[in-house]
Amino acid sequence: MEIYVDVWLDDPIAQKKIHKNEGIYTFVAVDEFNRPIPIPEIEPETELEIQRYDAALRRKELSLILSGRMKAADSIELKKLFSK
Repeated sequence: MEIYVDVWLDDPIAQKKIHKNEGIYTFVAVDEFNRPIPIPEIEPETELEIQRYDAALRRKELSLILSGRMKAADSIELKKLFSK
């Protein structure tokens, strides 16, 4: 699972919030034996959540391809980038 973090600065003098940084953290849910376990499917709701969700799927496929655990020809999400 990926957790996307936005970091904001609250400027009380200018009375505005300023976007300062962002990052992506990757987590794996594990059981008591440290083996990966499934988690409930995420349903993105906002347009930004949908964009980030789709990007996460592409990153996952790319990671699998680069590690040799998936063939590029089997990619679904990455093919969408080039078929438009």
